Amino acid sequence: MAAASDVSPQSYYIQHHLVHLNNVGEKQSAIADFSIINYDSLVWSLLMGLIVVFVLWRVASRATAGVPGRFQMMIESLVDMVQSEAKSIIPSEATRRYVAPLALTIFLWVILMNALDLVPVDLLPWIWKVTGLGAEHGDPLYHHRILPTADLNIPMGMSLGVLILTIYYGIKIKGGGGFVKELFTAPFHGHGFVGVLLMPFNILLNLMEYAAKTVSLGMRLFGNMFAGELLFMLIALLGGAWLGADGASIGLGIGHVLAGSVWAIFHILIVLLQAYIFMMLSLVYVGLAHEGH
Repeated sequence: MAAASDVSPQSYYIQHHLVHLNNVGEKQSAIADFSIINYDSLVWSLLMGLIVVFVLWRVASRATAGVPGRFQMMIESLVDMVQSEAKSIIPSEATRRYVAPLALTIFLWVILMNALDLVPVDLLPWIWKVTGLGAEHGDPLYHHRILPTADLNIPMGMSLGVLILTIYYGIKIKGGGGFVKELFTAPFHGHGFVGVLLMPFNILLNLMEYAAKTVSLGMRLFGNMFAGELLFMLIALLGGAWLGADGASIGLGIGHVLAGSVWAIFHILIVLLQAYIFMMLSLVYVGLAHEGH
């Protein structure tokens, strides 16, 4: 990353907020670099996942058969919603028994991870500065990003998990031989020499389909959350432009409050919508594993 003197304060502000707390101390330059570990993304994603598991366990252990409380009613409504969606997509009841709870966990997990974007951009940096953990370059928490889903590694890792689940159920439902046969014989069917001639095209199209579904699933979540994070940073720059009691500064300050409030309210819809889309596509991909071409 360039030094602060080489770029404008605004550019440096955004660049600083886009660097993860990792084992190399700088921004990842390659799309895939397995030598870099983003500790902040791992910690926050695991923490949100543990909260989801704990809450669901707590509700299940304290569920009552009589008049349920509000929180239990909310969780039960979510469970019914996910089970209804799973029933309409996945034909196998045995598969739904395991996939529906997983879909519910994914839905709540992504909601909590996405909701971290609503934390004020400069709140954690201010806390690190006050505590001395991130005041200067080289301090433990000088670089720290709280939003896991704006880190491409997290959404792509989740989408790879969905891919593995899809392949697993494809093999389980169709058998190993049937699954491999479908890779070579669908979607273009043929007999004899024609069938052999079409095999390379079939395997190429099927591999491209798996790759496209996996990449699009992860990139959709990442792209929306990364764009939202950038917009919050740009709005934060309006507040940073406050220089005094002059008209321009007051206007920028008011604009900062209004824009931040409006975008935060609208972003709540994005947080929920992206979690719902990720859950639904996960169910759809598992459901497609039960179908033959």
